[in-house]
Amino acid sequence: QVQLVESGGGLAQPGGSLSLSCVASGPHLTFYKMAWYRQAPGKQRELVAGITNAGITKYRDFAKGRFTISRDGAGNAVWLQMTSLKPEDPAVYYCNAGDTAFSSPGRIWGQGTQVTVSS
Repeated sequence: QVQLVESGGGLAQPGGSLSLSCVASGPHLTFYKMAWYRQAPGKQRELVAGITNAGITKYRDFAKGRFTISRDGAGNAVWLQMTSLKPEDPAVYYCNAGDTAFSSPGRIWGQGTQVTVSS
């Protein structure tokens, strides 16, 4: 099975930046959609941003103007550039891929990478 491996998480100051990377390993067809989700302690997992193979993007309101999602054409990698980090952004961020619309996650998940925002 194809696997998604995230990296780039860590500690950032409020107002700082982090760049997350997700790399797909193993043979796979072109993913229609790749996305980033996050899950904070005590909260449900939620969409952060998604991108289709045509480059159409979707951002949750909290991410607009701060986060940028990008991908290669086949979905071998997807990135999330995060700026202006806020105290409410700490969470485990998960890479996701599949053939679903933005309203639901794809079937493939990464293991997640921890993002911490603290002064």
